[in-house]
Amino acid sequence: MEASSAGMRALWLSLAILGATAVIQAAVAALSGSVALLGDTLHNAADALTAVPLGIAFIAGRRPATRRYTYGYGRAEDLAGIVIVALILASSALAAYEAVTRLMHPQRVSDLGAVAAAALVGFAGNELVARYRIRVGRTIGSAALVADGLHARTDGLTSLAVLAGAGGVALGWNWADPVVGLVITVAILTVLYQAAREVYRRLMDAVDPALVDQAERTLRSTPGVLGTGLVRLRWVGHQLRAECEIVVSGGITAFEAHEIAVNAEHDLLHALPRLSAVVVHADPQPRRGTDPHAVLAPHR
Repeated sequence: MEASSAGMRALWLSLAILGATAVIQAAVAALSGSVALLGDTLHNAADALTAVPLGIAFIAGRRPATRRYTYGYGRAEDLAGIVIVALILASSALAAYEAVTRLMHPQRVSDLGAVAAAALVGFAGNELVARYRIRVGRTIGSAALVADGLHARTDGLTSLAVLAGAGGVALGWNWADPVVGLVITVAILTVLYQAAREVYRRLMDAVDPALVDQAERTLRSTPGVLGTGLVRLRWVGHQLRAECEIVVSGGITAFEAHEIAVNAEHDLLHALPRLSAVVVHADPQPRRGTDPHAVLAPHR
């Protein structure tokens, strides 16, 4: 609940800042006829609108698990990540179309001072939102929010490109504005790749290998644990879940083995950030020539 609330605060603040930025830039774009600024405005508007699917995902993630969705609804964040990637792709396509059209049919860009000012506003707004989203996303473990922050950071850099385009037009290079529009498109495609990679990894249950190493070290340091077996970690929304195997002495009682497993689970919950649930399976140390899992061998 606390993580979802932090995510919602980040979304509402981002929506307010980027919405105001987009309105200012849209007015200047309509006044000046700058296609580069128009592209930047579209990106800011699209970035602000990504708050909608993410907000829905955070709300859905608060719902308790059911008999059908036994892990809860945390995966809604990953679906929101797909929507964000689609929005980034759509904004890059529209920006490219406008830039190519302007190259084929040149138009005069006016009010260069206002265009430059709007570009600076766009950079400041996006960089502020990017830092906040990335920080909160990493704190609560939300890949979708981090991807959204990366998107905002790229939009801030494209705003600086708009500033460069305005300077080129001021020098008499009328082609500078649509060319900058194409450069913006390439920049957006770069962040599209980064965001898509982040969301893909989350959908494929990828985790940082350092987390697996940390989990194994924690398990081995638990009193009574003689070794570790499989250690699996996965993200469900912005919560981490673990399934682990440990090796204990074969001469202890079931109660003692269970106590060791519970202590290992407790240690993991304190060692790994954002870990919300752990299943620890205790295997007895095998005797020579025996396999405690022999009956399962045909099913592996």
